[in-house]
Amino acid sequence: MFGTHFSWKRVGRGVLLLAAVLGTLVTVATSVRAQTLTTLYSFAGGTDGVWPEAGLVMDEQGNLYGTTVGGGASGAGTVFELSPSGRETVLYPFTGPDGASPMVDLIMDKQGNLYGTTLKGGAYNAGTVFMVTPSGTETALHSFTGGADGGWPLGGVIFDTQGNLYGTTDGGGASGWGTVFELSPSGTETVLHNFSFQPSIISTRDGQSPISAVFDPQGNLYGTTLQGGAWGTGTIFKVTPGKRQWSTIFCNLEWLNGHYSGVVFGPQGNLYGTTDTGGAYGEGTVVMVTPSCTETVLHSFTGGADGRLPYGGVIFDMQGNLYGTTRGGGAYNGGTVFELTPSGTEMVLYSFTWGADGGSPFGGVIFDTQGNLYGTTSVGGAYGWGTVFKLTP
Repeated sequence: MFGTHFSWKRVGRGVLLLAAVLGTLVTVATSVRAQTLTTLYSFAGGTDGVWPEAGLVMDEQGNLYGTTVGGGASGAGTVFELSPSGRETVLYPFTGPDGASPMVDLIMDKQGNLYGTTLKGGAYNAGTVFMVTPSGTETALHSFTGGADGGWPLGGVIFDTQGNLYGTTDGGGASGWGTVFELSPSGTETVLHNFSFQPSIISTRDGQSPISAVFDPQGNLYGTTLQGGAWGTGTIFKVTPGKRQWSTIFCNLEWLNGHYSGVVFGPQGNLYGTTDTGGAYGEGTVVMVTPSCTETVLHSFTGGADGRLPYGGVIFDMQGNLYGTTRGGGAYNGGTVFELTPSGTEMVLYSFTWGADGGSPFGGVIFDTQGNLYGTTSVGGAYGWGTVFKLTP
């Protein structure tokens, strides 16, 4: 089951959830706007963790929280805290039975508890949903069996207003092709939808291998799948959790092949995200999908100075500009942090060198209240095992 349904492309590399895909090409320009990068922490490759591939979350005091895929006391990955002064604390080192290989962004509740998923580990080695308290106590809220309840979650989790958690699994479920699930505060898991992709029927509508979830203002849950749909190339799905039933296919996606970005809602209810391949040059795109399912490529990466392979999704600023990272390309082929204006002009804010500043950022970026950007690189830094960085305008 694990070998059949797990996306091996993710091992030791990607972390993030899927995006929308390709549509009408828009011609854009690229420029460079230099910013100052500060390496806040370089992972040493031991108990402090290795390969930070997810993005970060920040508390009100300016502390940053994230995960590493490996390292820690048992080599199964960590949840870490980084103070504004750059002091790293391993809040929790995974051991395997409690989870292993956390690869996605964390979320935080009002009490400062952190929630996320592990790709592997747990009671059945099919992944977990976990909580870590501010004092470092971990609880595996659910261990996936790889069976009817799902298995190997590639995406993180999100809250509803009642404190229930929602997410997706890459495998498992009634047909073995993944699920959308709800987890109550008491730990009861409910499968909201079983994906039914069949290899012999490429037009299976609802898709295979879901890896993202986001709520709209009406409480509908949207996400994306790696495969399936009308052309076998992925879908954007919509499910109404309150009704405990599958609602509708939102879009069938063309040319999808290994996309690892989440989607976010923007103006007029449009969805925005990135694809790690495709576009005019085959090096990835930033895309917008309207509620009527019209897909527009806002930027096609060339693989050169503007970057290539954007895995980490995008975020908005107050002016409607989009920000994200690319795993490769840039001035030194070590990846970039980029900005994309509403008119489609891409600006490279920073090109990583593979040196002390890091390289190959897989996760996205976040803002602080002063407009600084924060993120991680999966490798590089003083010891070669990845970094946490701050980018100042």
